[in-house]
Amino acid sequence: MSNLPSAPSPIDARFAALRAAGRRALVAYVTAGHPDPTASVALMRGLEQAGVDILEIGVPFSDPLADGPVIQRSSQVAIAHGVNLEHALSLVREARLSIPVVLFSYLNPVLAGGADVLHRAREAGVSGILVTDMPVGADPEREAWFGASGLDFVRLVAPTTPPDRMAEIGRHGGGFVYLISRLGVTGEQDALAADLPASVAQLRQATSLPICIGFGISTPEQARAAAALADGVVVGSAIVRAADTAIEDAITLARAMRDAMDA
Repeated sequence: MSNLPSAPSPIDARFAALRAAGRRALVAYVTAGHPDPTASVALMRGLEQAGVDILEIGVPFSDPLADGPVIQRSSQVAIAHGVNLEHALSLVREARLSIPVVLFSYLNPVLAGGADVLHRAREAGVSGILVTDMPVGADPEREAWFGASGLDFVRLVAPTTPPDRMAEIGRHGGGFVYLISRLGVTGEQDALAADLPASVAQLRQATSLPICIGFGISTPEQARAAAALADGVVVGSAIVRAADTAIEDAITLARAMRDAMDA
């Protein structure tokens, strides 16, 4: 058996390159198949060209309890177009992106995909997976299945998570830790939470994984402020809302956020 260290994952390599350049990661979320399957592929490619570093691809789901109205609506639109997890993987494969892709899903669609679904995701070009309703310790056997998939298992941390729990989440995660900036569902907000710097500092003490802040970041100014605190920012509802009007609007917003973060 070889004693050579394993190669870094695409997500690890991306963060390493960003650190070397003194930059922060722009992570964008889109729902697969929204606003329609053809436009969805064009949106993925356009966001990459706009400077997005990691793309989260949401699997449409009929009961997305953690999501606000914008992403819920996008999921309903995609489902109406017949998009499910398998179709989502085909859209990722068609997009042929050079940036890392994180599959963003609830547990049920993943389980419905069968025993080899994570292998198929890797074959399609997925580098990581985030399961919103799979907390650490809830199902050790299932968590081991995710952990052995070769995909980075991205974990969520809430601002109310105790330090020892943060450390446990970090030990069982990969790629980066997604720090929820505030309690509640996804959606845009007027300002970042006042206690966000303290939450980031506490999480830094608990894990060496990169920290990305998400939930509610909707303007270039907010993206820049969040990037000053963490290793990256996640933008979802604002991108999806813009794509409701035109995918070019979503791409323009992502480019403005990239410029603000680099300024």
